Amino acid sequence: MNQEGEKRSIQKSSLALHWNLFVAFFRSGIVSFGGGPSGIPLIETEVVKRYHWMSLEEFGDMVALANALPGPINTKLAGYVGWRIKGLSGLLVALAAVVLPTVVLMIALLGVLARFQDQRWVRGMTQAVLPVVGVLMAQLTWSFMKNAKKGLGWIISLILVGMSFVLMEVLHVHPAILIALTLLLVLLKPSKKAGEHQ
Repeated sequence: MNQEGEKRSIQKSSLALHWNLFVAFFRSGIVSFGGGPSGIPLIETEVVKRYHWMSLEEFGDMVALANALPGPINTKLAGYVGWRIKGLSGLLVALAAVVLPTVVLMIALLGVLARFQDQRWVRGMTQAVLPVVGVLMAQLTWSFMKNAKKGLGWIISLILVGMSFVLMEVLHVHPAILIALTLLLVLLKPSKKAGEHQ
């Protein structure tokens, strides 16, 4: 009887964890507008702040690696977090939560927008959302910059930001190359000894 109760408790907690994965990625996927980058702060809110599945540093590493790989970033983040939390079933639940609502809404909304694309309210709606996406991206950048002090330090981080801006905007170097170079720099940087942390 006791084993039966434990079994039910494990099944309930497993079901609750799958439900939380679905809700987290459904919520971030359904609200993000403008593609993958706008969804990153929303995923961070769910994964780091609401459910505490990983730290902000781990999330930053995951975003950097996901950016270096091809494909939409939201699905890569959902897949990794789902796999990490609940294995293959978690991966499938998180991916379904990100992809299915977006596909359904995209089909419905594109039909409406195509029909009314010349209307003033459609143009106004798309233009009004752009500042919100900008604020989300600025919030994510500020959050990562606050934590840069713990990793590379302010000076190196600001130098990297400046160099990245010049390389991407002036020399038109692809962002994935910059991310790979940054990861290489971090991996080759000598680690601090245990006594230096204190």
